[in-house]
Amino acid sequence: MNIETKNLIKTYNDTTVLNLTDEHSRLFFESGKIHGILGPNGSGKSTLMKIMAGLIPQTSGDVLYDGHPEDFDTQRAITYSSHRPILFSRSVFENIAYPLKIRKQPKDEIQSIVTELLDEFEISEIQNHDAKKISGGESQKTALARALSFSPQVLLLDEPTANIDPKSVKLIESVLLKRIESQGLTVIIITHNLSQAFRICDTLTFLDQGKCLYSGPSHGLIESSNPFIHEFISFNTLKA
Repeated sequence: MNIETKNLIKTYNDTTVLNLTDEHSRLFFESGKIHGILGPNGSGKSTLMKIMAGLIPQTSGDVLYDGHPEDFDTQRAITYSSHRPILFSRSVFENIAYPLKIRKQPKDEIQSIVTELLDEFEISEIQNHDAKKISGGESQKTALARALSFSPQVLLLDEPTANIDPKSVKLIESVLLKRIESQGLTVIIITHNLSQAFRICDTLTFLDQGKCLYSGPSHGLIESSNPFIHEFISFNTLKA
């Protein structure tokens, strides 16, 4: 599913936190690719993603899904996961199975799908553990497995690998790349990890103070003439 924004504005209490209205701010996220969203804290990244997920309304402008406004079918084809996943106080297995149960999938299919995801994310050994009591990395993997359980068309991820160990980061990236290849879903990921952005993203969008400073192929970000982008890249490269 392709996602496109047109003249998008979001305001809170008369303060504009997102203003994507100039000629360079018509964003397009093509299906079958991984798209990264970068920028400093408070730049509007999460606001943009939550609007695309249908979690909050825009003040004005449009978000189009394959050329159409959001409807019920679109909502059911999109899944969103944040860096602080909300897991139920139930087993890891039950958390992953939840989207399938509410879609009334047969029990044998649920068992098969969840078992495969547990293996894929290497969390089979904790499938009976209370999801509220597992580690941060295990929580992220459980949340992502749950998000993928019903084979969505669009996967929106807000810092899915923040503060987790390198092995888990590598595993999550590998799963995303495999899903892109096998299912052609659209993945949009917010990340502060510049190395990750260049490693797995086909395109990058850079936001600052609610405005888009760059949107295009990943390699083009380095070639941008914007001094703020250069400063951001230099600082994060040194920090890494």
